[in-house]
Amino acid sequence: MSRVSKPHEIVERALELSTADGCVVIADEESSANLRWAGNALTTNGVTRGRTLTVIATVDGARGTASGVVSRSAVTADDLEPLVRAAEAAARGAGPAEDAQPLVTGVPTSPDFTDAPAETDSDVFAEFAPALGDAFARARSGGRELYGFAHHELTSTYLGTSTGLRLRHDQPTGKLELNAKSPDRTRSCWAGRATRDFKDVDPVGLDAELARRLRWAQRRIELPAGRYETLLPPTAVADLLIYQLWSSAARDAAEGRTVFSKPGGGTRVGERLSELPLTLRSDPYAPGLESAPFVIAHSSGDSASVFDNGLPLTPTDWLREGRLEHLTTTRHSAGLTGQPVTPTIDNLVLEGGGERSLEEMVAATTGRGLLLTCMWYIREVDPATLLLTGLTRDGVYLVEDGEVVGEVNNFRFNESPVDLLSRASEAGRTERTLPREWGDWFTRAAMPALRVPDFNMSSVSPGV
Repeated sequence: MSRVSKPHEIVERALELSTADGCVVIADEESSANLRWAGNALTTNGVTRGRTLTVIATVDGARGTASGVVSRSAVTADDLEPLVRAAEAAARGAGPAEDAQPLVTGVPTSPDFTDAPAETDSDVFAEFAPALGDAFARARSGGRELYGFAHHELTSTYLGTSTGLRLRHDQPTGKLELNAKSPDRTRSCWAGRATRDFKDVDPVGLDAELARRLRWAQRRIELPAGRYETLLPPTAVADLLIYQLWSSAARDAAEGRTVFSKPGGGTRVGERLSELPLTLRSDPYAPGLESAPFVIAHSSGDSASVFDNGLPLTPTDWLREGRLEHLTTTRHSAGLTGQPVTPTIDNLVLEGGGERSLEEMVAATTGRGLLLTCMWYIREVDPATLLLTGLTRDGVYLVEDGEVVGEVNNFRFNESPVDLLSRASEAGRTERTLPREWGDWFTRAAMPALRVPDFNMSSVSPGV
């Protein structure tokens, strides 16, 4: 990009070109590497690079401040001025922004703001790929086929504002999804892992786990719909609670539109939601789950505001020892609701359970229960109760007196994560996990398994 090829130079030049009353520029430098495999053999691999530039212009007027946002990829030097002018035109053509606030000031400059972006490449798989080959060999000798992919991306975000902020964050994100199938394709199971660098992923161990599940599936048992004692693994718990976090905007609750609305007005902050001493929290500095320590908002919405870009983030308890502690807010919605400023953070941890692993919780099951693998196609039915529906996938197993005795049919479920927290009778050991349904958008999670005495399997599903 000739004169302005470096990300920080792009940001500086865009800010220089701005004639608006306020300006925020976000440059995202992205690189990714991936492996894909099928039938115990690698099929494709690749590396990509990309750049996205977002310009947010703010224009003051007699009735308030308006904002305009324009994002473009593959930006060149010649594209900068048209991009800035397009954002300014969008702001001048818009009405006053409801979430308007003064742009953030006073945040110390990141010491690496002018450094080159971090990049990933195929070397990230240097230790993982040989181990994957070993897993292929084990699977082949065991009469099963492995399918799946490994993806790693690294995004360096440079954020600059007309109020003087110059911030930088490097975010590595990796995930592995692995399916094992019987040769006749009648049995299938899944495992996934989230990682920052693929140094903590063990494909051989995952293959062993999948081999055990395929053996469980050799016996098939048909069960009707109904309420069953159910063990939800960490991945399923993550999918449910991520959706709960996305649905926890304080303003929506204060306006009486969500499960966190208090009858008669206000929010349920302070109410006990679980008899278990569970704490649901986000922390940008959580070991292994590190995320951006400041707000990066490419657009405004229920729980994000472009005016908050650069606002420092601090550890936040959403649920503390069973009580609702905070709902998500922007500076604007915090002012409307009287709640503290608690923006969303890009990770989620549930803790406060016991020390049992999922396997130990299975062994402790008396009578009859179900063990899920994961959920998919989760959709909202009723925001007032946060009732969700979805399907089980890749293995539902019957547990009798502490042992898995076979695989059962899939189900459609109808449950609210808020209600599940109130009914859960046991939480296990918290561990890092990959959400199956939301893994394309949210990977940084640590959850325990949950035991629910009466999980609602509302109908039998033909899904696999």
